[in-house]
Order: sequence, then structure tokens, then C-alpha cells
Amino acid sequence: MMYAAFIWETRFLSDTLLNIDDIEVFYGGAQALHGVSLSVSASETLALIGANGAGKSTLLRSICGLSRVRSGDIFFRGRSILNERPNRVTSLGIAMVPEGRRLFSSLSVEENLILGGHVGRPGPWTLDRVYDLFPVLSERRRQPSPSLSGGQQQMVAIGRALMSNPEVLLLDELSLGLAPSVINEIYALLPRIVGEGGCAIIVEQDVTRAMTVSDRFVCLLEGRESLSGASDSLSREDITRAYFGT
Repeated sequence: MMYAAFIWETRFLSDTLLNIDDIEVFYGGAQALHGVSLSVSASETLALIGANGAGKSTLLRSICGLSRVRSGDIFFRGRSILNERPNRVTSLGIAMVPEGRRLFSSLSVEENLILGGHVGRPGPWTLDRVYDLFPVLSERRRQPSPSLSGGQQQMVAIGRALMSNPEVLLLDELSLGLAPSVINEIYALLPRIVGEGGCAIIVEQDVTRAMTVSDRFVCLLEGRESLSGASDSLSREDITRAYFGT
């Protein structure tokens, strides 16, 4: 019995890519996260849901080293990455597609993509693979990034993150400001993006869509976890109560 428990624990630890342990984050005197904990395993998609100001983006920024964590810890493949420099976090295998895309407007589509590969991590994602995923970017590779539509710019932002060959992909407000047809197209590609053995954490305002594309979810309310579980295990009423704190 003890041997079986050891095997289960070893497998769990080896499958877990990211583990966030009781972190607290402050902006000045205001506390943004209150003891948040979660874990994500290989080939898993986790949805972070919650109202504006719930702490979703702060959590992603904390993982990337962009927001300083005052207490708690963050582990990637069993080693602490707490408050590491953002470029170091990327080189270890964590990449974020930020809200608003944040492309370099002075660079072409291809130059933005190549920039994502400068960390030099080995892996399956190359420029050709990104163009295979998003063929429209190949057609517009020489264009300046501001000349693209919002959906195409989001594809560049995703492709730039993939070029670093991450094991953990963080997607912040993936569908914000995009047409429904473009959102459908991008989300339809999510299994291919995550299917290389990595995992994804998505921040999404559209709760129905978030629950549809994810394996598990965590709902945040005013910087605290209010509900979590398998995405197909709870009723819409349960999620609404956790979302609004009613």
C-alpha cells in the first residue's frame, strides 16, 4: 500500500509543471492576491475566471516575474521561480501572451516572431511551424505589425510566445476586442498549441467559452479563490455565485 502511494505521488509530482503555493501580492498598500494556490499539469488547460479586478492578470504577472510576490512560493518543475527576472522565467519555459498583445510596432510580423525565439530554447516551435498554425501570418510576414487586424495581431502575439518553446503558456484575455469568428478560430487551435506536452492557463471573461475549452477552472473573487474544479463538474448557478460572491 505504501509503495502504491509512493508511485502515485511520484507520478503526480512528475506530471505537475507549475505549482503556486499560497502567494500574496500587493500594489502599494492594496492587497491584490490573498493566499492563492493552484497547480497545472502537462497537457492540461486551466481557466482563470472572475470579474474585473479579481486578480487574474496579477496572478499571471506574478508567475512571469512582472509582479512581485510578497509571500508564498511559485514552483516550475519542482524548483522555485519566485520573483525571478521575466527574461529568466521565459528562458526556463514559461511564456505569456499579454492582454493587449504588446507587439513591437516598429517591427514586421516576422521580426516580432523571431524576437520570441531569441531565448534559444529547443523544442517543436519554429517560424515554419507558426506559419503552418497561422497561414495568414506567412502572407503578411513583411508587413508592420500595426497594419494587421486585431485578430491577426493576436495570432502574432501567440506565435511570438510559442517561438520561445514554452512548457507553460499563459494567455491573458485572449478574446478581448476580437470578432466572434476570430475568437472561434483561435480557440479551435488551442488543442494543437497545448498538444505538445505543455500546459496552458487562460484568463477569459467569457465564462461559457472558458469552461468549454478548459479541463479545470479556478474562480477568483477579490484576490481569493472562490471556487475551483473540473470544468464540466459544476452548474452555471454555482459558478455565478462564486463569480459575483452572492
